[in-house]
Amino acid sequence: MGNTNQLIQVIFMEFGGVLAEEGFKNGLMAMGAGTSLGSQKFFEIAQDSIYQSGYLVGKAHESDYWNAVREQTGITMSDIDMRMEILKRFTIRPWMLRVVEALANKGYFMALLSDQTNWLDELDAASHFCGRFDAVFNSYHQGKSKRDVSLFVDVARVLGVPTETCLLIDDNPDNVVRASSVGYKTILFEGRDLFYKELLEFNLLAEEEFSGKISDDKPQ
Repeated sequence: MGNTNQLIQVIFMEFGGVLAEEGFKNGLMAMGAGTSLGSQKFFEIAQDSIYQSGYLVGKAHESDYWNAVREQTGITMSDIDMRMEILKRFTIRPWMLRVVEALANKGYFMALLSDQTNWLDELDAASHFCGRFDAVFNSYHQGKSKRDVSLFVDVARVLGVPTETCLLIDDNPDNVVRASSVGYKTILFEGRDLFYKELLEFNLLAEEEFSGKISDDKPQ
């Protein structure tokens, strides 16, 4: 991490766990609580399956994913019920939208970079958050997830900027490590207070900007 923003041109932000509450993990953990596997084991199996099935990168249908989850865990929930357990938990954080707006107003190119499926399109159709960003990169449409370090190089190349001018904000430590390995500056999102400190240390926003409309949970 550094203490200057002079090289940062593009800020990439994860959806689940950063812009919104983490619906995928929390939904799977809730489902797993009702199985003999327990929440954590169920989550690990279902998380691995979304990669192995190809659904995350647009190479399989959602039904293929849920069939794989049922086969590996023994859960009997329907596709619709399982997807709703996840989608209903992706709650947009209004204060984070205000941070996005504040950073965009300072001239940073704001991009959503998310390991997501077609669920992201559905969620955006309901909440219209993608319009807050200058670009959206979704693994389902990119055909590549953040587990492939080359994705970070690819998206920087698409935007025509060196990786050294990119900042990734993500709640997954492995993604932060991979992005850092190709030159990105990074912020591991671990809660609002620590996130604010990181933004201050990067000199992206001034301390007075966190009072009032940014820090307030109430809609503006």
